[in-house]
Amino acid sequence: MATVRAGLATGLSAGLSEAQLEAIGDHVRLLLAWNRAINLSGIREPDMIAREHVLDSLTAVPLLRRAGIDEFVDIGSGGGYPGLPLAVALPARRALLVESIAKKARFLTVAVKAAGVGDSVAVAAVRAEAVARDPAHRARWQAVVARGVADLTDLAELSLPLLRIGGLLVAWKRRPIDEELTRAERALRGLLGRLVEVQTVAVTGLEDHVLAVIEKVAATPPEFPRDPAARRRRPL
Repeated sequence: MATVRAGLATGLSAGLSEAQLEAIGDHVRLLLAWNRAINLSGIREPDMIAREHVLDSLTAVPLLRRAGIDEFVDIGSGGGYPGLPLAVALPARRALLVESIAKKARFLTVAVKAAGVGDSVAVAAVRAEAVARDPAHRARWQAVVARGVADLTDLAELSLPLLRIGGLLVAWKRRPIDEELTRAERALRGLLGRLVEVQTVAVTGLEDHVLAVIEKVAATPPEFPRDPAARRRRPL
């Protein structure tokens, strides 16, 4: 918690209450306990988790608040980052943590309750493609967030179908990113999205991290997202 507080004090204007900080800490403690049996994170030291997972996740809070976003889908949530800290910090009116690996999804279900956000956060133990094709979710969300999940081109194909027009995909990336952005911008023409910005991160120790922000500008063509084999055969 000392590492989190220090990071928040050095320019990350998340504006968290003590209750929110405690909920985020409960998530970390649960992660450390479960990590002995399930590989939820390769990072095992609490102070490293605080910086590399918690603070890294919270870097999107100011951006999401400025955009008026209080509902989102977290694709490939894994140990719950960035989705669970974001749900606590915003706070989220509605969030969905998507994780196709069943044992990780079970952890997320427990972590959501431990963090006290069970009324607003759900867990889906399915692939992102299935969620994106589900009429209950397609074109229904203000934002999609994803951290360390896939190349930005692939991620955009999975995410844009979930968004309302004007909704945002926020992707956690690291520099150098220029080649990945060039590929993604070509793909976005067919997916009907546009790159809005690449925002730098102002947290000590995370200087090479960036947030790539993509906006959905029109309805996604119905053939997207394609299954993984089709995406490999015919990259956008």
